[in-house]
Amino acid sequence: MKKLLTSKMSFFFVAVLLIWLKSYLIYVTEFNLDIKNGTQEFLLFFNPLSSALIFLGIALFAKGKRVGLWIIVVDTLMTILLYANVVYYRFNNDYITLPTLTQTSNFGSLGSSIVSLVQWTDIFFVLDLVILIALFIWFKKGWSTERISRKKPILVLIIGLIAFSLNLGLAEADRPELLKRTFDRNYIVKYIGLYNFAIYDAAQNIKSSSQRVLADSDDITEVENYTKNKYAEPNPELFGVAKGKNIIKIHLESFQTFLINYKLHGEEVTPFLNSLVNDPEQDFTYFDNIFHQTEQGKTADAELITDNSIYGLPQGSAFVTRGTNTYQSLTAILNQQQDYTSANFHGDYKSFWNRDEIYKQFGVDVYFDASYYDMSEENVINYGLKDKPFFEQSMPMLKSLDQPFYAHMMTLTNHHPYIIGDEEASLAPAETGDKSVDTYFQTARYLDESLEQFFNDLKEAGLYEDSVIFLYGDHYGISQNHNRAMKEITGEEITPFKNAQLQRVPFIIKIPGVEGMGTVHKYGGLIDVMPTLLHLVGIDAQDYIQFGTDLFSDGHKEYVPFRNGDLITPEYSVISGTFYDNDTGEEIEPTEEMIQVRDEALRELELSDKLLNGDLLRFYTPNEEWTPVDPTQYRYGNETGIVPFQLEEQPEKPIDPREPSLEK
Repeated sequence: MKKLLTSKMSFFFVAVLLIWLKSYLIYVTEFNLDIKNGTQEFLLFFNPLSSALIFLGIALFAKGKRVGLWIIVVDTLMTILLYANVVYYRFNNDYITLPTLTQTSNFGSLGSSIVSLVQWTDIFFVLDLVILIALFIWFKKGWSTERISRKKPILVLIIGLIAFSLNLGLAEADRPELLKRTFDRNYIVKYIGLYNFAIYDAAQNIKSSSQRVLADSDDITEVENYTKNKYAEPNPELFGVAKGKNIIKIHLESFQTFLINYKLHGEEVTPFLNSLVNDPEQDFTYFDNIFHQTEQGKTADAELITDNSIYGLPQGSAFVTRGTNTYQSLTAILNQQQDYTSANFHGDYKSFWNRDEIYKQFGVDVYFDASYYDMSEENVINYGLKDKPFFEQSMPMLKSLDQPFYAHMMTLTNHHPYIIGDEEASLAPAETGDKSVDTYFQTARYLDESLEQFFNDLKEAGLYEDSVIFLYGDHYGISQNHNRAMKEITGEEITPFKNAQLQRVPFIIKIPGVEGMGTVHKYGGLIDVMPTLLHLVGIDAQDYIQFGTDLFSDGHKEYVPFRNGDLITPEYSVISGTFYDNDTGEEIEPTEEMIQVRDEALRELELSDKLLNGDLLRFYTPNEEWTPVDPTQYRYGNETGIVPFQLEEQPEKPIDPREPSLEK
């Protein structure tokens, strides 16, 4: 060994071998890559090799003994990239992309969430680096001080490129158009590896960033034609039935449909929500086949989708990367068409997810962020204000708004890692041994209790009967990384097909003067919320660029694209390119019609991306009355330092951050 490592090239190949094997072992143990055949298994093992040869090979150009030092530096950077993705994947079931790195302002609020994802066994992920450093210190004395002949590193890079070409060729044979038409990052990592994915992702972002510069007014035509063709006529019995009514939108953080009517230890987890769904006298309508359709932006994606009927981006969050785009959002339309006041309520600070900037583009009149609430220690947990004090403190602000208003209430407590104090937990945890899954039910119960309190407050304030009230889950709470525990909860093996079915989120709505319809089994997504609401208040969605359709319409399109390119319909699902029968969960051979629907769904995602990346709405005028939103007219944040709910007398006019003149 001593004789072998007196060569700098030998040290290089040891480093290549160690990072190659480590990467493969992490792929197998930490990522769910859904390997389906021998080719994919081979490529998973083979793909780290080309990256190791190319990246570490660059270090061979260093002078003298510094070659070893640079090999260690490059190896360390590759390890950091690898481990960062491991931690990110444990919750998000996804990989870090370049746009997510621009969202680092959000990370400061993650705190305990990140800590909970780190495991003591992770120390073994740096074991190869420790070995490499020890070998370098021990053997560098015997190394030559001369520079390695340039022919050797060049030859290494050539071999690395050949290995990558072979890798890509086999990948394209197994998955045609791998790099041209896919929204699923799992495919890319499985076939060409995490390191090559990072390069691919950077190239894709350069490409998408250039689209805005190159876009012109002709580019909106294709998008407009598509959405006009998909448009569904409103239900004539419901069109305009809620005109002039307040709209209260309640955002249920990380809430999945399987929680509805679920019992743990013999107790209903969400008894209040269950009463809305099951009691006809409550006059709510419950859609039980709605899917969230979010991607890396999670909560921010849900906001974008529901208030714009546009999909989030395949990488990162449009709230951050497309925060200065032109939008024609629900808030602006309601204001211009029917003089609605809009207000967003959230127990976190205004800059989180870049909300203080993008809300200006949406035309949100008032943003009640954490600066309007009592954020003392007893009121805050995990990401921000607990749900019970949030709703309680929001009531004075809600009552102060000019009517009709559109109020967006965002809950927080039911968020990973699902932290709750013993004094607030009214339900015992589950007993799967997976902490995130076990406490998920406790925070969901707390959310349910806070909603019951809020509904009672709405009734007392006289706002309940005359308001459209709807609740929706924003995204999943339990990712695929908890499949073992979820098998205990559901009693079923969590296959890729079953996991897709678990992406349902509730959509529960009460319309003043309209009898509740009970449980409706129509399929849809968050993309359909905006056109549904517009038609209820009597505004025709046809004038606007929207990818969803009215859930109450007979012409509603019941195919649901997922952001990763998967697809759900009432009869079949398409998961990672495989078609499944919904009744049996078994693989099926697709008909020509099924393939056409899948291709249509992929086209819809591509057009939405084209719209966002090109900022195409700047070229579109919905109607003669439309006035583009002027973001300079909005300012957010409580500049008075006065917490409104503590005022002895509530103000007669709306609490407007643009006019901070409150006095006790």
